[in-house]
Amino acid sequence: MMSVENPVHHMQNPVLEENHNPLTPNEIHELFSLVLEPQQQPSSNRSSSSSETNRSIYTVEERKHRRMASNRESARRSRRRKKTHVENITNEVNRLKIENRELKNMLCVLSHDCHLVQSGSDRLLSESIYLQHKLAGLHQILAYSTAQQLQY
Repeated sequence: MMSVENPVHHMQNPVLEENHNPLTPNEIHELFSLVLEPQQQPSSNRSSSSSETNRSIYTVEERKHRRMASNRESARRSRRRKKTHVENITNEVNRLKIENRELKNMLCVLSHDCHLVQSGSDRLLSESIYLQHKLAGLHQILAYSTAQQLQY
């Protein structure tokens, strides 16, 4: 005689990770109400199959509405993050433009100061050359004068 084993005993129970539940508490409640409600009602009050179909369609519709609401909220958060990001970048651009303008002004002032120093340096160099020539001429006069005094 063949033994008929209960297939339930051979099924492996899936091990779920901690805090891993694919259903929300509301969905679990709805599932239990679908399973328990027909058993609790008397036979005469039981819904027809069309009513059960409406309930499952309502659940699907409700899920669809929840998903749409969740997607809308996710899109709203994404738009808010994008707006904040754009504002931050705009503020950074404005700050860098101001810094750039200040640096250009500083460069202009420093270039002007450099030009003034260079002009002063050129003037002093010319004056130095002029004074060196004058000194050389005075040396020649002194040397000539000394030579003339030595002859007398």
